[in-house]
Amino acid sequence: MKLGEKLRYLRLMEGNLRGLGREMTQQEVVRAVTRELKLKISQSYLSQIENGARPHLTNKTRLLLSKFFNVHPGYLVDDPEGFHNELLSDVSAAEDTLDLWLIQGAERFRRDPAVSRALLNLAKHQDSRSCLVLMEALLETPELAEKLLHVLRPQQQKSAAEISEA
Repeated sequence: MKLGEKLRYLRLMEGNLRGLGREMTQQEVVRAVTRELKLKISQSYLSQIENGARPHLTNKTRLLLSKFFNVHPGYLVDDPEGFHNELLSDVSAAEDTLDLWLIQGAERFRRDPAVSRALLNLAKHQDSRSCLVLMEALLETPELAEKLLHVLRPQQQKSAAEISEA
């Protein structure tokens, strides 16, 4: 994973940890760093990092961001090509890839809060793969998904047409 992807992921996780239900904006990170750590970083610098214009951080910035996001400073570098953690099994590495894909999907569907929230909850679940397999089993049974949704979340019974009109 590239440094920019990691930073965007950290903003998403931090936003959820802070109860925002979305990623923190770069400007929100800047304000929070100033308020909480009494240090400065610019929004344009964060943007350059995320977009790959600055592939490396200064040590000062790495320490600042690692303290703010509560990660080890060594996390804030590009992973080498083919990198994987030897302690992870192939299944858990695939689970991490699936979770990242779900988080990216939540970001793409941020204008549909119900879908975005569902994708984030799947990603946060301990076994997101099993959740998706369960969903597939539910969908194989005619009308079961609609009946369950009607019972569990009656307020979310919008049709696809209603959503596309909004």
